[in-house]
Amino acid sequence: MALISDKEREYIKGLFGKELSKDVRIVMFTQGESPLVVPGMECPYCKETRQILEELSSLSPKLKLEVYDFYKERELAEKHGVDKIPATLLIPEGEEIARVRFFGIPSGYEFGSLVEDIIDVSRKTTSLSPQSKEKLAQLTSDIHIQVFVTPTCPYCPSAVRTAHMMAIESKHIRADMIEAIEFPHIANRYGVRGVPKTIVNEKVEIEGALPEPIFVERVLSAVKQI
Repeated sequence: MALISDKEREYIKGLFGKELSKDVRIVMFTQGESPLVVPGMECPYCKETRQILEELSSLSPKLKLEVYDFYKERELAEKHGVDKIPATLLIPEGEEIARVRFFGIPSGYEFGSLVEDIIDVSRKTTSLSPQSKEKLAQLTSDIHIQVFVTPTCPYCPSAVRTAHMMAIESKHIRADMIEAIEFPHIANRYGVRGVPKTIVNEKVEIEGALPEPIFVERVLSAVKQI
């Protein structure tokens, strides 16, 4: 059974046909039939995530899906900084390492974030304001953004999209969407009681979805504290 409806498929296919510029590699790390899987540590949404990506990538020849077994391809996973699955990485043409990443199934409201991110990664530009882009162009220190979400949170895509757009605009930024329910041990580590919650360089915490200028300033404040 398809996870993307016929109506959605037709809309997205048309959208990709008009909006995609360069090729995008969609790299997924999943759980295969590996004896290395620890009992009790199975990946409950790996199958569904792979199906979503297969259906989505079939809608444009510019989307190149690569699927890897997290346990058998540990060296490759480490190269990409992947430490949990399912992991979905968007890599623009001409680059090797992803800065736009999804950990957990990109479903519900976050499916829209995935589609919009693919378009931005293909274009290598975003709709961030000129002021935000100017500030990001001056960035010289690395930033890691983790945005905790749930698929049913209507406010989460705003935080995810802004974080991912920042990563697209700056090679110094890596931004992750993390589905809190799938990774409760990580959510508990950061005291996630509501979503969206954003953690920047383990120093700055952002509660809720903020307007772009404020979100960008809060993220950049993480390197100002060094």
